[in-house]
Amino acid sequence: MSEAERPDLRDPARRPTVDEIRALVAPSTPHFAQQTRNRIAALIERLPTDDPARVEGERQIARLNDLARQSGDPRGPGPRPPDPAGP
Repeated sequence: MSEAERPDLRDPARRPTVDEIRALVAPSTPHFAQQTRNRIAALIERLPTDDPARVEGERQIARLNDLARQSGDPRGPGPRPPDPAGP
């Protein structure tokens, strides 16, 4: 769900919940992992370090960083072209 659909998520007086953090991360793909990571970082930046939503947000940010490094292709990178110099 986008911030445009939920403007209350941007209200500085409102505290995000663990469930909201998980809902943002759930549909993430490698292509959008960095955008999702940035949204979560913005939501948790003002929370105390021991807040459950911040702890979950930091955990999910690490997961999204790893996801962003993936190709998104379940088959992997594919075969390498043959070496023109030969074997």
